Amino acid sequence: MVGHLGFSYIGLIYLLMLWVPNTIWSKHKPIDYNPTEENKLLLFFERVGQICCTCSILIFSDFNPAPFSAWSSWLLASVALMILYEISWIRYFIGEHTEENFYRSFYGIPVPGASLPVMAFLLLGIYGKVIWLIASAVIIGIGHIGIHIQHLKATMVK
Repeated sequence: MVGHLGFSYIGLIYLLMLWVPNTIWSKHKPIDYNPTEENKLLLFFERVGQICCTCSILIFSDFNPAPFSAWSSWLLASVALMILYEISWIRYFIGEHTEENFYRSFYGIPVPGASLPVMAFLLLGIYGKVIWLIASAVIIGIGHIGIHIQHLKATMVK
C-alpha cells in the first residue's frame, strides 16, 4: 500500500488535465467574480493536499496501467471522472462566464470543479494501492471542496 517509486505518466496526464483548464480560467474568470475571504483552515488543507497530490501522483509508477483485470475498474472510473471534469470545464467556457455557472452542479455532482478531480484522485490512489495519494486526496478534498462550497454559498446570497 506504500507504492513503487518511479514516474507516472498517468499522473502527468491528470495534472495537465487540471492545470490547462485552470490556466484558461484564470484569464476568463466569471464576470461577477468576487473572491471571498477563504477559511484559513480549509486553505491550509487545500495547499497541503495540492502539494501532496502533485508529488505522489508523479513519483509512484503504480498508477500506470497494468494488465487488464477487475481491479482496472478503479482506473476506468477514475478516468471517467476526469473526463467529466473536462466536460464540466467545456460547459463553463462555452456558457455564460458567471459564478453561478461556474459553481453549479454537473449531472447532480455538486461543485464539480472541486469534487470531480478529488474523487478521480481518490480512485486512482485505490487503483494504484498507494496510501499516500489516497490520504492526499482526502486532505485536498476537505480544503478544496470546502472552499468551493463556501464560494457557492456566497453566490447564493447575491
